Amino acid sequence: MIMIILNQTDLTPASFILTGIPGLEDRHFWISLPFCTMYVVAVVGNCGLLYLIRYEDSLHRSMYYFLAMLSLTDLVMCTTTIPKALCIFWFHLKEISFDERLVQMFFIYAFTGMESGVLMLMALDRYVAICYPLRYSTILTNPIIAKAGLITFLRGVLLVIPLTFIIKRLPYCRGNIIHHTYCDHMAVAKLSCGNIKINVIYGLMVALLIGGFDILCISVSYTMILWAVVSLSSAEARWKAFSTCTAHICAIVFSYSPAFFCFFSHRFGGHRIPPSCHIIVANIYLLLPPTMNPIVYGVKTKQIRDCVIRILLGSKDTKSHSI
Repeated sequence: MIMIILNQTDLTPASFILTGIPGLEDRHFWISLPFCTMYVVAVVGNCGLLYLIRYEDSLHRSMYYFLAMLSLTDLVMCTTTIPKALCIFWFHLKEISFDERLVQMFFIYAFTGMESGVLMLMALDRYVAICYPLRYSTILTNPIIAKAGLITFLRGVLLVIPLTFIIKRLPYCRGNIIHHTYCDHMAVAKLSCGNIKINVIYGLMVALLIGGFDILCISVSYTMILWAVVSLSSAEARWKAFSTCTAHICAIVFSYSPAFFCFFSHRFGGHRIPPSCHIIVANIYLLLPPTMNPIVYGVKTKQIRDCVIRILLGSKDTKSHSI
């Protein structure tokens, strides 16, 4: 037994090497430019949203509290991966320690799970706002919002913690080269010479428990919303009611479209899709929602748009007055 433990310890490398995007190494610099631009937009946009929601009294409502949760989740999600990817592209800093790998993997999967959960909560928020408008403020009180956010966070954390222990127990005898820009679960598991069947099963189970459940709740919520909107008397009322959902629908599309591509292409795409395409889409999955969500909500949501205009005009007036 002691020999087995020692052998397994010897087969665990102290560090791993992230190669970036295999086959496109000579184009890493050019690939890094849109990645860097999107990351800057994501950080500035989400920090701006958090600032507005924190200091503007008109945005102290459940819809915007959920949006603040989404922005915070997006910031953590993209910051966990993109700076390391840029270090690979620009400075060839490809090494990542064993513990750093586990921490990065934990944050990636915990917060992508939370992203999905917050989108589900936002769908329920739109359902209550459209189907029960007179009871909206009494149903979605601040304590209820806080509890819903905490449960969503704990769900992601508790489901992902076992994943880190499962990946940690594996012996790694196939080298320490990870052909990716970040520590993807299955990319790391395939370096093991042990049995990774439990990794495959548990990973699929987590995807179904989080993504499958959230998509089901979102689908049911929008079915009820459509039913309520169609029953309205005038076309103007129907458009006004449904227009409050357009930003959220865009956020769902930005989040789930690359996720579905990654999920189904890995299982049914076989070797027809190049690995570089898988890796680029996997990065887009973590970068596109944080980049686009602040833009979409800033453009589509009148209250946020009015707050931004008021702040810009206020700062301009202040500057003119000082001159």
